[in-house]
Amino acid sequence: MFLRRNQISIATERTELRLPRLGDHLDWVRLRQSSREFLEAWEPVRAEDHFSRRAFRNRVYWGQRSSEQGRAIPFFLIRREDDELLGAITLDNMRRGPAQAATVGYWMGQAHARKGYMSEALKAVVHYAFTELDLSRIEAACLPENQPSRGLLERSGFKYEGVAQSYLQIAGRWRNHVLYANLRNDRRGKTDAT
Repeated sequence: MFLRRNQISIATERTELRLPRLGDHLDWVRLRQSSREFLEAWEPVRAEDHFSRRAFRNRVYWGQRSSEQGRAIPFFLIRREDDELLGAITLDNMRRGPAQAATVGYWMGQAHARKGYMSEALKAVVHYAFTELDLSRIEAACLPENQPSRGLLERSGFKYEGVAQSYLQIAGRWRNHVLYANLRNDRRGKTDAT
């Protein structure tokens, strides 16, 4: 499925989910830097030029190309009342054919965490993936000790599927992750996303 540039937008009760734009650079840098300690335990080590305008431009262009080609859709979460950037959620590694699946990853700025914004966004993205993209399976992974993320996934209809050994490098070392999935036609029990 090919999607038109900058035409993807999802509205939730309090947020708009949309592709990143070049003009978001300074807001993104401010949010990421103010949340650095909050996020670094859960993320890979970043490149030295991570916050540069050039790196952000590459990120925006990657998002546009990936969404146009149906490979990934990176959404920024924008609070509708004041257009403030809150965080991001990405549908990635979209697989077609017999799989009809994707993975989802997300992060939230520290000042906006645990206020229900990501719960709204995750449910909306899963619904969009099932209804608009005709995906059948959305996968997610997080560190076993990341209880807020595990709780978010479980409240959003994801079910635990197991542990992946040495799944990703987080904070500079290979870490095990717990795996979750949300299925469009889930026979394992009801989900709220459909």
